[in-house]
Amino acid sequence: MYINRSGYYKWLNRDINQYERNRIDLAALIKEEHTRHPSYGYHALAKVIRDQTGWIFSDNLCHKVCKHENIRSECRHYKFRKPGKDHIVYENRICNNWNTTGPLQKIVSDMTIIRHRGRLYEWTFFLDVYNNAIVSSDISSKWGDTKTYFNCRDQLLELLKKEGITEPVYFHTDQGAVYSSTSFNQALLNSNIIRSMSRAGTPTDNPVIESMNGWIKAQIRADYKIDEYDDIKDFINAYILYYNHERPMYKLQYKSPAEYTLSQGFKLFF
Repeated sequence: MYINRSGYYKWLNRDINQYERNRIDLAALIKEEHTRHPSYGYHALAKVIRDQTGWIFSDNLCHKVCKHENIRSECRHYKFRKPGKDHIVYENRICNNWNTTGPLQKIVSDMTIIRHRGRLYEWTFFLDVYNNAIVSSDISSKWGDTKTYFNCRDQLLELLKKEGITEPVYFHTDQGAVYSSTSFNQALLNSNIIRSMSRAGTPTDNPVIESMNGWIKAQIRADYKIDEYDDIKDFINAYILYYNHERPMYKLQYKSPAEYTLSQGFKLFF
């Protein structure tokens, strides 16, 4: 290659420059944070490291380092399904219009299954579309337990009363048996809540809760040793506290629900 011997050994024994050293240090930080949160993508990793260190670097650089180090999020994605029919009583009033101007304008809900020490639990939670905050939650070890839905509903009604919310609040769910029942919706008739339901078998009508539901379960599975908790309720309470106050989210410019709410000039209600 027409390189003299002295020039080659000088190059071989050279010191790395500042940019290479910074990149090596960044790679070490990314690996460390990825070990703690395997579910995070490069945007979230970059946000957390910037907050912790004060470094100024782009998401694109973080992506290049992740690619070089073969670091990838361990969460999976889901496929599209064909839409079904509207509910005979509660039509889809949202119609995929998820725009909000403040907290507690549109609330979504779903139930998911959490495994703890070989046992399955049904976890029901309500989510605020504005900031993705979990505003009410309950979990039960009893299969098909309806109390979790009613407890979450009552928590929401109490929250709206406490915050003095008098404007209409859209409450959107799927067509589950409890969500469709007269007993569940009876308490909502004298409130300012407007019911809305997805079309049958159409999770894309409720993408906010479906997306977060999947990501939350994937994150719990990848980032947390849930079986180390003796009581599943203690874990859920600890996770909700972390989720609402620390977890960075793409929709919120990689701020947590609490950070985003405060940055928009609203007080915290969770």
